[in-house]
Amino acid sequence: MLVHLVGTRVIKIMYRCLIILGLGIFSLPTEAAEKPNIIMVLCDDVGFECFSAYGSREYSTPRLDALAAEGIRFDNCHSTPLCTPSRVNLMSGKSNVFNYFDFGVYPKGEPTFANYFKEQGYATAVAGKWQLLSENGGITPEQAGFDTHCLWNIPGGGRERYWNPSLVLNGKLLDLPDSSYGPDITTDFLIDFINTNREKPFLAYFPMILPHNPFSVTPDSVDPQSTNQKQNFIDMVQYIDKNVGRLEDTLAKLGIRKKTLVVFTGDNGTNSMLTSELNGRQIRGGKGYTHDYGTHVPLIVNWPGKVPGGKVNDDLVCFSDLFPTMVEAMGLPQKEISDGDGWSFWPQCEGRKGRQREWIYCYYFPRPSATKYNDKYSHYQVRFTRDKRYKLYDNGEMFDTIKDVIEKHPIAVGEAGAGGEAARRMLQKALESYPVDGRNTNRRKPGSAAKKREP
Repeated sequence: MLVHLVGTRVIKIMYRCLIILGLGIFSLPTEAAEKPNIIMVLCDDVGFECFSAYGSREYSTPRLDALAAEGIRFDNCHSTPLCTPSRVNLMSGKSNVFNYFDFGVYPKGEPTFANYFKEQGYATAVAGKWQLLSENGGITPEQAGFDTHCLWNIPGGGRERYWNPSLVLNGKLLDLPDSSYGPDITTDFLIDFINTNREKPFLAYFPMILPHNPFSVTPDSVDPQSTNQKQNFIDMVQYIDKNVGRLEDTLAKLGIRKKTLVVFTGDNGTNSMLTSELNGRQIRGGKGYTHDYGTHVPLIVNWPGKVPGGKVNDDLVCFSDLFPTMVEAMGLPQKEISDGDGWSFWPQCEGRKGRQREWIYCYYFPRPSATKYNDKYSHYQVRFTRDKRYKLYDNGEMFDTIKDVIEKHPIAVGEAGAGGEAARRMLQKALESYPVDGRNTNRRKPGSAAKKREP
């Protein structure tokens, strides 16, 4: 008996050693279950200035504060200035110059990060705001790689998103009780998804319907009849925090928190109707504008045991980088993306130096087919490159984004000093490395900066 037990133990030890050494002789039947999970949270219309993790005293976001304190906060992440362009950019891993057709459209045939994770054996779900399928084209959640969905702003639903919402669950309009709150329904859906798939790897994408206008009260608002837009917006941001906490609590309850990466960001700057105070500055929201208050968004990455806590990083990050970063974090083969310009910043998340960007690029033309929108969102194709300080537009205007955040004073050639002029030359070369327009040669010519700055 003793000999038998000793022999069994020796076999088990040899088995484990062979697996560790990667000899490929044995394969674990639980291999799929050992893959980590990922939750990607994307807020709707809220910039970096609206989170206490970034120093705000107007907004209280304790769950996100904890995620940042126990993980890493990025201080130089930039989206595009508007929702659909940012979503196309994030989901595809490439700049909009290569694949952006029109507002509300994700191009058919363009692989998403969900398509890739599904190919790798992941269960996939999306809940919240879709806005990627319209009369001008687009794709369904299924075509985008999602096994299941609970969505607003998708054909088959209506326009209500908050109270008594019009949400579509796997193609069917939900019949919800009176006084249902959309953000709760979508969060509940993802909690159910996580519970169902707790023993297999999953990707949960949460493009929230908060805190986009109209600014209505939340279930936690002190005054349920409040018409104060700023206070209601603050309540909505704090409800974001609450629902992120609910997801994290679900992971902890199921014992899978340590095998789940959580990424939190926003799709563009805050609505320009709102002004927030941050570190003594009054910051007017920049949604729709290409200055920093339109593109500077929060980015928090948390994974216990994988991402060291208490880190703050000011490396430049653009939305093209999120797809390859998620792939590397999961330990999967890097996806070959045609025209992909994203870099993985996963090494920085692990506390290493990683590959650092000297500059990032943005292409912004939100409504190329529009004729009825004569406002800041329409008609103008704008391209720019930027480093941590200077931003150069395709019309030749350069700005100091530190001294002149909302870009009122372009710096004439030769007046930026030695460092500034070196940056101008570098940024011009970077601008020239991209096509003027990679998708539609019928679009207007670039060069107009008239709509990109505050009025």
